[in-house]
Amino acid sequence: MSMTRLPALIGMLVALPLLSACENSATSYIVDTNQHALILIREQPYFWTATVDQSLIVSRLPHCQRKVKIHPDAKALTEIEVFEAGALLWALRQGNRWYLASTEQCLVQDWDNASGAAPGDLVGTFRLRDGSPAFFRAGG
Repeated sequence: MSMTRLPALIGMLVALPLLSACENSATSYIVDTNQHALILIREQPYFWTATVDQSLIVSRLPHCQRKVKIHPDAKALTEIEVFEAGALLWALRQGNRWYLASTEQCLVQDWDNASGAAPGDLVGTFRLRDGSPAFFRAGG
């Protein structure tokens, strides 16, 4: 190895741990087929940020596919519970925050659920498995 390449190699080795501290992950709740799903995406573009950007994709192909930014979360995923809320409609709870996701209307929105009560049966939960987000079906 020539001495002119040594600084570049050292720079790359120093940068590797910094890049690995960033998160770029996706996991999904498959409703009935791989064409119908709620997908959670988490992105932390810079290691120094204290939060992770989050989006939900509502997908029911070929009729609907939309990515909607939701509120950022901590680096360690706060669990997101998914509840049935109607035909092609789900309520998601992350901490004290609620969202409604519809694959019929193709939208995701904040929901002011004043009662805090779940609108239907728990479908499952987005949570960490071996350090990465995953979806776990209720009762499974």
